[in-house]
Amino acid sequence: MLAQASPWYAHALQRTAAGPAEPLVPPPRMEWTTRTGIGPGAEILGPDLHRKRVVELGCGPGHNAAHLAARHGSRVTGVDLVGLQVRRARSHYGRLNNLTFVTGHALHYLHATDEQFDAIYSVFGAVGLVTPELLLPAVAHRLKPGGILAFSVPHPQRGGRAPSTDDHPRRDHITLPDCTRLPVARWDFDADQWQKHLGLAGLWLASAQEFHDPRQARWPATLLITARKL
Repeated sequence: MLAQASPWYAHALQRTAAGPAEPLVPPPRMEWTTRTGIGPGAEILGPDLHRKRVVELGCGPGHNAAHLAARHGSRVTGVDLVGLQVRRARSHYGRLNNLTFVTGHALHYLHATDEQFDAIYSVFGAVGLVTPELLLPAVAHRLKPGGILAFSVPHPQRGGRAPSTDDHPRRDHITLPDCTRLPVARWDFDADQWQKHLGLAGLWLASAQEFHDPRQARWPATLLITARKL
């Protein structure tokens, strides 16, 4: 019921209605922003990803997970709150042997699994949408020593706004394919705030990169954070 009541379910429902979910060729690169070809690719998850155990928190239709599995030989699990998204991902890439898609809340998945991962990542997914004080310690617990967490979030200064000044989420919205805007709560931290929360969870901030959308070049659109388990 939680998933079906969420804006993400509405988003997946419209995407599913827009066209059939069919087998796809895994994309040639991993994307961290909303515009293809901007910023780094899979290399920020590590120099050699072959047979590395990787999980994506908020996999959507599975494009990035499929890239890692097909192009790098990683063993990937994609987790998404919405079953419709998982079904789309399986329709697109379910034939890949080293790729699994799971329906569930990111935090619940991390608590339930007993696996240790070489890398955990989120591309406009669970990180920033789930309470950091709960999610980041769970991520750290499931990372191997030296393991990498990488996540991209909407930049806190997008559109000229200011970053959050406290540890509370603030009101944001997502835009559906039909241009409807639905409210969500988001932790809109800048790099310094993320560094604080990462450190409290036992993770070391390795880099913080910002990227602009060419259509709205005045303000940065995406913040990409990478961290390591201490």
